[in-house]
Amino acid sequence: MLEQIDLNEVVSIAISAGEKVLDVYQTDFEVEKKEDQSPLTLADRQSHMIITTKLNERYPDIPILSEEGREIDYSERSRWGYLWIVDPLDGTKEFVKKNGEFTINIALVHHGKPVLGVIYAPFLDTLYVARKGMGAYKLEKATASMDKGQWMDQAEKLPLSFDKKRFTVVASRSHLSPETEEYIDHLKALHGNISITSAGSSLKLCLVAEGKADVYPRFAPTMEWDTAAGQAIVEQAGGKVLTVEHERPLTYNKENLLNPWFIASK
Repeated sequence: MLEQIDLNEVVSIAISAGEKVLDVYQTDFEVEKKEDQSPLTLADRQSHMIITTKLNERYPDIPILSEEGREIDYSERSRWGYLWIVDPLDGTKEFVKKNGEFTINIALVHHGKPVLGVIYAPFLDTLYVARKGMGAYKLEKATASMDKGQWMDQAEKLPLSFDKKRFTVVASRSHLSPETEEYIDHLKALHGNISITSAGSSLKLCLVAEGKADVYPRFAPTMEWDTAAGQAIVEQAGGKVLTVEHERPLTYNKENLLNPWFIASK
């Protein structure tokens, strides 16, 4: 099944959704509240519609689990071998703050493991792509490269090469828990004068995949659609995303879609 997925097509879907998200971003949009009090905008809904419609048209046999379409009973989901896990707008809080750090996340999962990941940051026009057996790649100015049909030729293979002087930790811009702060203190004791950087949405996982960050500790709630695409990119770049309790890779399409605490490292 993985070999039958047209990666160019999935990338194109993510960029199309990103363009629609940017259209909303540039307006005076309204912000609603979901039941869990997290924000919801027109951009979330329109991106969800674009991605699910196009994936269903092209791959009707692969079901979709999306943040904006999460109410599917586990008795049905448990029978899925392959599935798409989609976050049509990851980092809605960053979107509302208008700091540009939001992404479109599309992952293909096989028996609980992410085997393909596409993350597009529309405001930054930056693309991250990974597929099992192919590796992971980053592409800046993605829209122009897609228009020319040259995105793969111009993408950089991850991890990139950096002359880093300090051990670097990336943390959430909106969700820094006391447990995360305690873990960062532990890293300071181990590595001395470390560098700490903040980022929104799945860009934190992308920074680990790039090699800009050594570690991303997440001791706060995330859902499967927050991490599936990013985990594929980290793993295909040679890194790992492991649970804190058992040091095993995060798995997907669980009965409870809430992720355990995890640490991503290069």
